[in-house]
Amino acid sequence: MKSLRAALFLAILAAACGNVANADSVAPTNPSSGTPLSGEVPILYNDHTVYAKPDLLRGRRVLAAFIKNHQIYVPLRSMFEQMGASVEASADGKTFIARKSRTTVSVRLGSSDVTIDGETRRLDVPPMLYRGVVLVPVRVISEALGAYVLWVSEKRLVVVRYVPPPSPPAPVAVPVTVPTLAPSPVPTPNATPVSVATPYYPGYIEVAAWAARSYNEFSDGKYCPDSYLSSAAYAFKNSPFAVKVDYRLDSYVTSDNLTDALKNHYTRFATIDGGTALTPVFLARQSNVDERLEYQVAAPRIYVGLGDIQTANDYGYPRLSGIGFGIEKLPDFRTAINLSGSAFYYPSASGNYTVTNAASSNAGKVYQQQYAIVKYDVGVSVVIARSPIYLHVGYSGDRYLAKSNAPIGQTHAGPYIGLGAKF
Repeated sequence: MKSLRAALFLAILAAACGNVANADSVAPTNPSSGTPLSGEVPILYNDHTVYAKPDLLRGRRVLAAFIKNHQIYVPLRSMFEQMGASVEASADGKTFIARKSRTTVSVRLGSSDVTIDGETRRLDVPPMLYRGVVLVPVRVISEALGAYVLWVSEKRLVVVRYVPPPSPPAPVAVPVTVPTLAPSPVPTPNATPVSVATPYYPGYIEVAAWAARSYNEFSDGKYCPDSYLSSAAYAFKNSPFAVKVDYRLDSYVTSDNLTDALKNHYTRFATIDGGTALTPVFLARQSNVDERLEYQVAAPRIYVGLGDIQTANDYGYPRLSGIGFGIEKLPDFRTAINLSGSAFYYPSASGNYTVTNAASSNAGKVYQQQYAIVKYDVGVSVVIARSPIYLHVGYSGDRYLAKSNAPIGQTHAGPYIGLGAKF
């Protein structure tokens, strides 16, 4: 058993080291969308490269476009002035108003609202100040002036195209007898939304209160609010491997099934050596933890894996350990609802027990207790955009199937609710 556990540990270590060794060679882009993760890039405006002042490509100055958290920002003043608008700032230097013809655009640093011709719209991210230059999300220029915006991944630049609406023609004296066709208006291009990749969160930690009911030789379905479960996982980026640790603590008051003449309350239970015994009613605690090395077999985040389980209790029964296997669905952490779940089977979790009761005919005898253990979980994560904390609810349980020197099987199952943190 120790050699199996050591092999599992070396496999986890090798997977982690292999992922770190390749991290520097991975380009910082998302291949599914072509949107860069972060950085400073130039803008190609109507086939001419445009820079804000200052910029990095010329004398260590700031580039025209800046990408942060998968959002593309452009300089407010230089872009609006390129499009023929005038820009003015408030006295406190935080509010900026751009005007062109009959269009007025107002933004404020730190505010996610933009006002276009008196109509307030909500932005995904607020304007920001970067190296002395006010930057706004590309939505501001596309929605305000109808500019066409596109990220070109192979060139690593932002393309902006803008065709201003034609000015009304000056009146011309035309003889009444000679009709003149009106010029065809130049269509204003529709704004094209910029595709932004969903942020990638490789790891998480969860803790939840667990309302589990317990059925075993000591309990007929009792539970105690002092039960909880927790887990942590990490999916290596650009690698099919993931690791996870799952811990569960189940607490319950043993069954009150015998009262003596002095009104003392006892629990009658079946023993490992095949007999029965009495113990005063007590608060029992039983826990298990398993460590898993998993390999992705399908998207999104569906894995098969190996697990190493360890169990413990506070009433003197043997600690059990064993190797198992199973399948797992890790959460995606997309905005709104995310599903997760797992099912692992440990065919032989065992431990040794020595009878210490001197009055027993089996005193001093060593028994190997053995169970087959099934652990399962189904959960839902409620994720809010840009918040690292999320709500996690679900149903979890485990079942111990008696194999040898086990009085009866065991079941611990119930709903849970808690919080998680993604990173």
